[in-house]
Amino acid sequence: MKVNSRKVVLEILNEMDEDKFSNLLIGEMQLRDDIDTRDKGFISKIVYGVIEQKMYLDYVIRKFTSIRLKKIDPSILNILRMSAYQIMFLDKVPNPAVVDEAVKLTKKVNRRHSGFVNGVLRSLIRGYEKVDLPSDSIEKLSIKYSHPEWLVKRWVSLYGESFTEDLLSSNNETPNLVIRTNTLLINREDLMTKLELDGLEAVKSDIVEEGIILKTLGSESIDQMTLFKEGYFTVQDESSMMVGHVLDPKEKSHVLDLCSAPGGKATHIAQLMKNTGQVYACDISKKKLDLVKENVKRLKLNNVRMIENDGRVLNESFVDKFDYVLLDAPCSGLGIIRRKPDIKYQKSEETISELNKIQREMLENAARYLKEGGVLVYSTCTIEPSENGLMMDDFLKSHPEFERVQINDTDDLQMYPNVDETDGFYMCKLRRK
Repeated sequence: MKVNSRKVVLEILNEMDEDKFSNLLIGEMQLRDDIDTRDKGFISKIVYGVIEQKMYLDYVIRKFTSIRLKKIDPSILNILRMSAYQIMFLDKVPNPAVVDEAVKLTKKVNRRHSGFVNGVLRSLIRGYEKVDLPSDSIEKLSIKYSHPEWLVKRWVSLYGESFTEDLLSSNNETPNLVIRTNTLLINREDLMTKLELDGLEAVKSDIVEEGIILKTLGSESIDQMTLFKEGYFTVQDESSMMVGHVLDPKEKSHVLDLCSAPGGKATHIAQLMKNTGQVYACDISKKKLDLVKENVKRLKLNNVRMIENDGRVLNESFVDKFDYVLLDAPCSGLGIIRRKPDIKYQKSEETISELNKIQREMLENAARYLKEGGVLVYSTCTIEPSENGLMMDDFLKSHPEFERVQINDTDDLQMYPNVDETDGFYMCKLRRK
């Protein structure tokens, strides 16, 4: 029996209301055998679209109902959101068909609300293009691009209104899927040829030599492809790949990756070292390290050792032992909103302050683990100065035994989605004198 894809969308949106992460729920959906590939694409498109545009969708829906959104049954509200998204942003399905499917789905959830859903959506079709945005510039940007007001206000104060609007717009775009060639098994050109034979459109990355940008995908999901299962590539954004190159570990070195899961950077470092030396991949739980172990095995690496370790607690056995240390610190994730759009609703200014304390604690420990002359790279997937450049400035003030090593002729590197067409990423390279 064919699965109702709209019902699956609703189930995922409902689970997200219970604070579950979209990427995990979408990942679980992609593994289901009872949903065909085309429907999986449709489900992902609607779910991510609703999350990206949630505040704007709610703003418009409010214009066509006298009932406060908080008073509407959550499942019914999600039906309105997913239908409004199709009406306002997609054009493959005619609007009357969208309304018809919404009413059918509502009858399965709560039949007595079907008339309400039908009325709201038909009014929305007639009038959504005439809905005016707020006049206040911060509120307008917040609603238009569905980012919380506190975040818009913060970014406008840091980057200015024009840059912020460009950034908000980029955060709502669907990023390309980028993969990293496992150069221990195959070179990039040969992998691209194989990918194209499998029906994928592959383009070389201009940023990292192992990177391949997939412009179009085949009928299989990436993790079900034979090339993926046999370890010829792994999924990793260009900005994340740059971290390994900035660290630039020599062969036969000892490297500590303090926050390793799911293992993208650790396996890249191991690859750059040509399977020599030792990479110690650490994280706080066995569950997280199992993800690293799975990737290490698939990529056929034998120089990675998994260690359960809390980065906030000094490990005396690590002190002065490593040639290289990578601290890819826990962060707000505000540089990867385009990949995980629910992040923007889950963070707050208080969250950032709390993370600053954790980052500094881990940084202090990471510094202790480095040999004299060793290299420490600090990285995050955020664009927040307090988590990035300001964190490093403050650290260096109290640690004269460390010095900055320039990256591409700059003291540190901050990448932005709207400027670099990558994830928002920060990295700083230090050397212990």
